[in-house]
Amino acid sequence: MTAPLTLSDRGSLYDRIGPQVLAALVQRFYARVAADPDLAPIFPADLTLTAEKQLAFLTGFLGGPPLYHQRFGPPRLRARHLPHAITPRRAGAWMACMEAAIHETPELGPDEARELASALARVAVHMVNTPDLPG
Repeated sequence: MTAPLTLSDRGSLYDRIGPQVLAALVQRFYARVAADPDLAPIFPADLTLTAEKQLAFLTGFLGGPPLYHQRFGPPRLRARHLPHAITPRRAGAWMACMEAAIHETPELGPDEARELASALARVAVHMVNTPDLPG
């Protein structure tokens, strides 16, 4: 889940997006997460460190410097999320917040937005570790 996304003739997705646009996207995303009734309960009230970790992870995941590895060690996404009930509903809410943040980031070109959303949709599904409860 941590192989960088690269198109050989256009460079990495990170290179095409750039660090400032990625940082703006992460900030927009976490503003939505904080307000989401399905997601807010499993996140800390102060999302500062969480956003820093997400930005560091996405930087390396998208083909930039391995910031997450350097600061926090191997991502081990599923293992780090096991203490939280990541249901299909929560994965969908997470993805909806990300898609909205992508849409709200006009600096992202349509090709990059599509590629990013597609890659992160796979990550969201991969993180599910608990079934939805009925009702």
